[in-house]
Amino acid sequence: MKELFNEYVKSIDTYIMFRIKQKAAQLKPELEAKDRAPIALAMGAPVAPPPEFVYKKLVEALKIPQIHTYSSPKGENFYLEAIAKRMKTRFNVELNPKTEIFSLIGSKEGIANFIRALINPTTDKKQQDIILVPDPGYASYTQMVKTSGGLSFGIELNKQNNYMPDMYKVWEDVKKSGLDTSKIKAMIINYPSNPLGATCTKEYLQHVVDFCKEKQIWLISDAAYCDLYFDEQNKPHSVLEVNGAKDVAVEFYSFSKPYSMTGFRLGWICGNADAVGTFGRLKSTIDTGLFKALQKCAAEVINSKEGDDYIAQANIKFKEKQMILINGLRKLGWDIKDTDIPKATFYIWQPIPPRYKTSEEFTQDLLETSGIVAVPGIGFGKKGEGYFRMSAVANNVDLEEVINRMEKDGFNYS
Repeated sequence: MKELFNEYVKSIDTYIMFRIKQKAAQLKPELEAKDRAPIALAMGAPVAPPPEFVYKKLVEALKIPQIHTYSSPKGENFYLEAIAKRMKTRFNVELNPKTEIFSLIGSKEGIANFIRALINPTTDKKQQDIILVPDPGYASYTQMVKTSGGLSFGIELNKQNNYMPDMYKVWEDVKKSGLDTSKIKAMIINYPSNPLGATCTKEYLQHVVDFCKEKQIWLISDAAYCDLYFDEQNKPHSVLEVNGAKDVAVEFYSFSKPYSMTGFRLGWICGNADAVGTFGRLKSTIDTGLFKALQKCAAEVINSKEGDDYIAQANIKFKEKQMILINGLRKLGWDIKDTDIPKATFYIWQPIPPRYKTSEEFTQDLLETSGIVAVPGIGFGKKGEGYFRMSAVANNVDLEEVINRMEKDGFNYS
């Protein structure tokens, strides 16, 4: 009966983070027996609990009459209006909650469905619609495109282009590859970046908006990490801040990273009204909205002093965790200059030791020998080969233990 499933689904692998988690679970008894119980640095998810304020507001919301009934796929008015207020105070971006914001079951679901709304599915590669995606980039982007029946083309991010590539050069690269540029439907940007931790300037956001307007393609901005930053004077920007952005851009946000509300599955899309409206018609056929009590507590925290204080304190702690790993890797021989340390996110992206041939070989050895669960760079795209990613989300004691194990077990940069 398996042959009845479509070609896109049959061709995909289990999400890389779940594969790594399964492997670590299989090895756990063996690792514990040699005092190397797994330390999880793979999943990009905060482990600290959400603000206590969230729990308090959730309990209050559960007592509201009829709170248990269906919501609208678009989201409750109080939720959409709270988001509009947040976008104004955080980015000085004006949004109409009636036409320019739509609720999501987390930003991952939203991006996948937006891509689905763009692509005309086909297995004929010459006829496939194209989405330009960051490379290295979030592992799910390429799978989202693939399972929608489209083709992804990598936008190379590297130190040489300061992780802000010239998109006109990328367009020429598409042509040189033999692909038809008329099939390009959209490009995805992700700043701050998973897995790189890289940020971009407001001027670069203007560059990509101007590029998308000229080429008449959609700009999809994944801003899930916009509030995870370490320099108060250089906060990450919303793409909607720049001139003309609403003509071509939509932006995706999540409560998961800034408020540690990963399991709540709350997010939103905002931006171009036509795009949001068209996306909304697709969404209304798929789900019936978020649990209203969750929307209520989210709407309360997003503009609260408690929420802002939580983000500020969490970022201080993430910076501490980042530096535990950075300084530890430096001690083990990694050449990490101060200018190379990410200014945002909790990700550490570094080259594998030269004695290893592939990133998978290195992370597999790191897991089997030391119980350290990291992600091979190849999981984030072809240009990720030769690198690995660690998420600095574990407690400080465990992060120090990671460095101790690497030192004892011979994992240095040589």
